[in-house]
Amino acid sequence: MKKPLIASLLLVSSFAYSQAIRKYSNEFMNIGVDAAALGMSNAVTASTNDVNSGYWNPAGLIHLEDKQASLMHASYFANIAQYDYAGFAMPIDNESAWGLSVIRFGVDDILNTTELIDSEGNIDYNRISLFSTADYGVTFSYARKLKIPGFQYGINAKVIRRVIGDFANSWGFGFDIGVQFERNDWKFGLMVRDVTTTYNIWNIDEEAYNKIKEAIPGENQELPEDSEITLPKAQLGLSKKFIIRYDYSILAAANLNMSFARTNDIISTDVVSIDPALGFEFGYTDLVFLRAGVGNFQNVKQLDGSDKVGFQPNIGLGFKYKGVQVDYALTDIGDQSVALYSNIFSVKVDLGIFRR
Repeated sequence: MKKPLIASLLLVSSFAYSQAIRKYSNEFMNIGVDAAALGMSNAVTASTNDVNSGYWNPAGLIHLEDKQASLMHASYFANIAQYDYAGFAMPIDNESAWGLSVIRFGVDDILNTTELIDSEGNIDYNRISLFSTADYGVTFSYARKLKIPGFQYGINAKVIRRVIGDFANSWGFGFDIGVQFERNDWKFGLMVRDVTTTYNIWNIDEEAYNKIKEAIPGENQELPEDSEITLPKAQLGLSKKFIIRYDYSILAAANLNMSFARTNDIISTDVVSIDPALGFEFGYTDLVFLRAGVGNFQNVKQLDGSDKVGFQPNIGLGFKYKGVQVDYALTDIGDQSVALYSNIFSVKVDLGIFRR
């Protein structure tokens, strides 16, 4: 049984690397969910323990005591792009749990001007139509405790659907795996995204492409490749929660976000690039939360040719009452070369409140 399985994995791996490998592929799946996590600069790999663990580290689902649901909406690029997330999770028994999450990142009502000029060279605005481009990610998560005390693991199976109007669409499939370990109030976590690589297959409308391929001489002369590979990424995290006089708490967390390619991250090699992140959460009686974090450390090239290290600070606020938690995060703030302000809201509901 083991030999055919190993042979199959090697075959899939060799086939995958013969396709087009993209440094940035399915990036909408890396934006993040849950305003509470975003307020801490995503440094939650070790501490995540609710319905949103299906995204951050599926091993954290094992901490669920009842059914939970979560929703988030965000707008990007001056409300041009809309980002939506919904998640549901519940325990199966004392040893396992499962979850389901859906992400959509889309731009709607895009002007299609490919037929603006008719066959006689006249501009006809009635020939303009609208189309949408949208990326969808559906993830099924499963978590289970290991026999070793303090250890749990989780697995994600995800389906990717990407649509660009009637011009092109693709299907993709991939897996994530995560583990968590707790010892002496310290928590450790490891999340590997696209652990087997995620494979996208594109279907391109060649008839529509042929209409525009000569629009700019010397450009867009060949059809894009119809397949692409998303390489694995990993997040290694640790955290600890400090209780102060029963009513106050401070959660301190750190992440090392790793890409297995050379990027603009502050630590960058041909083998791995590392972007650290730090996050803090101050809580009062498990009712009010203040959050702050810093991450996305990048080597930035200035206009004068000099280099600087850019970073992204985040802040957040949360309220929790009778099983309902509402969180807010302000992201993309600071003295970056391009400062974009994003207001993120999310809500998490412990569905057990409806049975009380």
